[in-house]
Formats: sequence, structure tokens, C-alpha cells
Amino acid sequence: MNATPPAHPTTSAMAVVSLIFGIASWCVLPVLGAIVAVIFGHLARGEIRRAPGRLEGDGLAVIGLVLGYVQLAFGLIVLMFAIAAIVLGLSIGFGSSFFH
Repeated sequence: MNATPPAHPTTSAMAVVSLIFGIASWCVLPVLGAIVAVIFGHLARGEIRRAPGRLEGDGLAVIGLVLGYVQLAFGLIVLMFAIAAIVLGLSIGFGSSFFH
């Protein structure tokens, strides 16, 4: 039996997962969703490149990657501000006249 490619290409399931988790990273799953979106985005792009003409969805994978990476960067910035606020708050002291 010869396996013939489908008449029209199918969309990569990994690309769809990357997009869904990229969107979810901004709505309900900030860190976990972003990590899953990035991992599946890279896997989907590799899968699509290895199957030229049979799989599509590179744009979906790229959008999932962008959403995931931007969410991770945003999370790191928020974490740095939180750490700076804690350090500055402790260095000022809670019993100082600054708070009265």
C-alpha cells in the first residue's frame, strides 16, 4: 500500500494547541499556558517544515509563540518589580516615619 498525501493539507494539531495555550496564557493560565504555547509552537513549526505541503498552520504556531514569549517576558518584568518593591520596602523599614 502506498500512502498518498491528502488532497488538501491539514492543520497541525500542535499549532492549534500552541495558539490556544498562547491565548489562555493571557486569560487563565499565565505561566503554564505560556510555557506550553512556546513548546508546542516550536514543535509545530518543526513538524510543518518536515512535512511540506501536507501540513499547514505555521501562522498559528507563530502567533502562539509570540503570545507565549510576550507573556513570559511580561511575567519576568512583573516579578522584577515585585522583588524591587520588597527590597525597597524592607530597606525603608516598616517602622519609619515614611509610613506615618
